[in-house]
Amino acid sequence: MKKIIYAILSTNQSLTEISDLVNGMKGIMDANLYVLSFNDISIAVSDFTPSKDITNRELAIDFAGVIEALSQQVTLLPVRFGTFIKTDEIVHQLLVNHYDSFLRNLQKVENKCEFGLKVLCDSETFSTKISAQAAAVEVQPREYFSTDTVHTNYLLEKIKINKLEDSLFQYVDQLIEDISQYLTQINPDSKYKKMVTNSILLDAVFLVKKNKKDEFIQAISTFKQQHDDLQFLLTGSWPPYSFVDIVIE
Repeated sequence: MKKIIYAILSTNQSLTEISDLVNGMKGIMDANLYVLSFNDISIAVSDFTPSKDITNRELAIDFAGVIEALSQQVTLLPVRFGTFIKTDEIVHQLLVNHYDSFLRNLQKVENKCEFGLKVLCDSETFSTKISAQAAAVEVQPREYFSTDTVHTNYLLEKIKINKLEDSLFQYVDQLIEDISQYLTQINPDSKYKKMVTNSILLDAVFLVKKNKKDEFIQAISTFKQQHDDLQFLLTGSWPPYSFVDIVIE
């Protein structure tokens, strides 16, 4: 029988309080949840016996539900689904070995939660818009080449494409700057992925103080109204999955 790890918990309360919190909660496959502790940090675990009757997707959904329930009660670091350890003794040693890293990360996410934001566009319409903006830099052959040939026309077309790409990335960079400035008063930690696909301009995550959740949601809603040519998909709040800077080995 294996042990599956759900999350690293900040246990500023007494161990008894943490044990009482977890006692009675169920992990995946209806296993009893319990904690192993070292100093002021605990690990939430349960026994795990594989079953052919339950898919990994079903297990992952149940696993995420356990983390969500725990996050409503205590500051935690979510652990990736599928982190299995053989014995309680090894789990405890893991907690001892990574104590400083766990503590540092728990302090970073204390009383905070995560939001996800995707900024989407209609790729065809948006490309037309950017093309119009880039049209002001129409390339003239004589600026670069003394003759007008098939080869020079090909090169000129490549230059125009590069200028269009530059305009697109400049637009996305400006969008990031505008969002960041708009959220200055809330001051969340953030991570941005640019141009994930042709239709996803931005895929961002934000670490927001829990007492500023409503303010953050309202700020994004207001910002969205100023960009009616884009679609904004805001999700959360979630446990801080994207802001855990540790690797359990």
